[in-house]
Amino acid sequence: MMAAILTLCGAVMLSSCSKDDDNGNGSVNELNVKEKIIGKWMPADKDGQPMITNKKMSITFTSPTKAYMSASLNAHPEAGSFWTIRLDGDVVINNDKVVVTAKASENEVVLHEYIINDINDKELTANHRVTYTVDGKVELFIEDVVRYVKQTADYKQDIIGLWECTGLSGIETYNDANARLEFATDGTYKYWQKNDFNVWNAVTTREFQNYFVDGTLLATRWKDQGDAELREWWEIESITNDEMTWKALRQNEEGENVVQRMTWKKVGS
Repeated sequence: MMAAILTLCGAVMLSSCSKDDDNGNGSVNELNVKEKIIGKWMPADKDGQPMITNKKMSITFTSPTKAYMSASLNAHPEAGSFWTIRLDGDVVINNDKVVVTAKASENEVVLHEYIINDINDKELTANHRVTYTVDGKVELFIEDVVRYVKQTADYKQDIIGLWECTGLSGIETYNDANARLEFATDGTYKYWQKNDFNVWNAVTTREFQNYFVDGTLLATRWKDQGDAELREWWEIESITNDEMTWKALRQNEEGENVVQRMTWKKVGS
């Protein structure tokens, strides 16, 4: 499990390197990391390139000493499959350096060390070094650079209910334009389809249908009986007046980035 955590965080979080006290934007004291880092963050790009949605996660600093992450990982076979609604970590902040330690078991520890290059009330950029140890032995080490955007909305409660798709554009994935989704408060959802008589019916042949929303990140997973588990990732743009809009940055077969969008209308409101 921790190998999956590490691969995900190496793909979407930040990496550590040495730097002078003057980072070009003022002294480290002027960054005021302890105050500005509080809140919910999601990566926007890695190493200067836009990050596709299915590699994103959400990290929330609830205080200068505590944080948690929400993530779905199914894109790295070497690391295994990973799904967490909340992985708690301890935080230590010293000037521009932020260290997050997450412990999933007695012998597995993942350590993130961040050097904040710049931070304000909308975004932060940093370098990051992550080290994964088992019984004190380093098993994996990853570095990269990521820009994070602060999440000002959290749609965890607003998404609850039954929604009917009203539009789909971009690359088609698993969701289609002839669908309803019903999100429950317990982290499960139902997928509705029309039968031959044009009547909506909930699909009941799946082994499970789970989801989580953290900030604007929506992750779903499901498994049809006898088939492999499937997953999908979206970013919720808005939920207002019983209208909902999703977007996702995907890669097509040629490796080009394509924006996909879905619109929804709440049913029975």
